[in-house]
Amino acid sequence: MTRIPPPPGPSTPMLRHDAHRISAWLASADPHPATVHAAWAERGVALLPLGLRFDAVRVPAARIHAAVHSDDPRTVAAFLRDWLAGPVIRDTRGAPGPYYVLIAPDSPWNGAEERLSTHTFLGVPRLGQPVSTLTRWVVPPGAPGDLCDPAHLAALLLTAETLRAVEP
Repeated sequence: MTRIPPPPGPSTPMLRHDAHRISAWLASADPHPATVHAAWAERGVALLPLGLRFDAVRVPAARIHAAVHSDDPRTVAAFLRDWLAGPVIRDTRGAPGPYYVLIAPDSPWNGAEERLSTHTFLGVPRLGQPVSTLTRWVVPPGAPGDLCDPAHLAALLLTAETLRAVEP
């Protein structure tokens, strides 16, 4: 049985040089990366424009939890890390708090969930120790350019639909 490693966080810190390279890549989505770094330092979250480095697919929490068969944060994180193998953000400022799956801007997406792209901004938390639990990494990027495969997301959401159809 393969053990899924825990996400970088308090118990398994991301290597400093990796976090620096990934943060620089994320910040480069904005025409003023220094502003992004300042927002992360001050608030722990920065609004990044979508459509250049990455897009995001907004997935309702209920869909993710149905596919995973759990709403336990650790269980969901481990499952998404294994299944999607890319970065996922959760925004819990409003209930029930959607998940944002980061995908390449040029990748195909035909799912029912809303794809956020050009002319849209996404609250992206800084890497490392979270400042707030309201917007947080569920699965942080493992390297610059690390993104989810939309086909894996589509399969996950199809699983959630199938499970919902067969449950009493």
